[in-house]
Amino acid sequence: MRKYQQEVVLYPYKIMAVDDDGGILDSLKVVLNKNGYSLDTYTNPLDAIEVLKKEHYDLLLLDFIMDPLHGDQVVEQIREFDKGLYILLLTGHKDLAPPLETLKKLDIQGYCEKSSDFEQLLLLIQSGLKSVDQMKLINKINDELADKNDALEKSYLDTIGILRQTVEAKDPYTRGHSDRVSAYSVLIGKKLNLDDKTLHTLKIGGLFHDIGKIGIPDSILLKESKLDDNEYSQIKNHPSIGAHILGNVEMFSDIIPIVLHHHERFDGHGYPSQLKGEDIPYVARIAAVADTFDAMTSKRSYRNALPLDTVKEEIKRCEGTQFDPAIAETFLSILNNDYDEILNIQQKNK
Repeated sequence: MRKYQQEVVLYPYKIMAVDDDGGILDSLKVVLNKNGYSLDTYTNPLDAIEVLKKEHYDLLLLDFIMDPLHGDQVVEQIREFDKGLYILLLTGHKDLAPPLETLKKLDIQGYCEKSSDFEQLLLLIQSGLKSVDQMKLINKINDELADKNDALEKSYLDTIGILRQTVEAKDPYTRGHSDRVSAYSVLIGKKLNLDDKTLHTLKIGGLFHDIGKIGIPDSILLKESKLDDNEYSQIKNHPSIGAHILGNVEMFSDIIPIVLHHHERFDGHGYPSQLKGEDIPYVARIAAVADTFDAMTSKRSYRNALPLDTVKEEIKRCEGTQFDPAIAETFLSILNNDYDEILNIQQKNK
């Protein structure tokens, strides 16, 4: 017996068993220990749930008929905070097994009828832990790919960021403009309860919305007097130039609509595509409000920043013509009720 115990190799898995019959738990612990598994046991399912909230386990053995909660009720609570735990349900008799629909709904990986020899249960545990290993490997690969994608994205952002800074360095009056448009766009997106992915698109799109101005001559960008028709026509090319610069990089595909369409108007009289209403990408409609607000509230070579009341009146006046009315109203609400957030953005991005 001593020789056998010395040869047992402990597996690095955390397994929990929950059953209101302490005798069964004791038997389970002896059998699993002999086969190299460590096991934590609980007779009260409520105690087990609290432990699972705080600690990671690879596999759960769960009795179906228990007090004060049945196994399916326990799983319902567990799935609220842990979608990935591998669960095997134990039943005292085949006729007491839960319906197949219940197993699928609660993502219970399997069930086993209780037996005195535990052979079937050990096979299911071994199979379950192999699945756990496979999922760990998949998650590790996904994490590594995500890290590489994050690094690649950072590299591209840094490179394009240099171009963006080159544009803004040409004109001291527009310095910080893209950072503010980015922050205003995210602020609007949050007030509209948009998801994190869309907020990220608004953030990056705002930063690079004017990247196309790298292709506009300095003589036009820095001109202090009114632009003539030919010069204005060249300025209107910057969205298309920007979309072309970023168009070959797949990870920037989500922000192309902002870069290309932030000068479209809700009435269809904008540029470059004369899109109208909801044909304009939603993120571009948000960026358009943010971009115009920053233009009106920033000092230019030919004028001072406009007073806030004048800016609000102009945004209100342009609802339904230049701006999406709902987005404009959301931004007006921010200006009226949360103006401190606007001031914070302006102070951080002077």
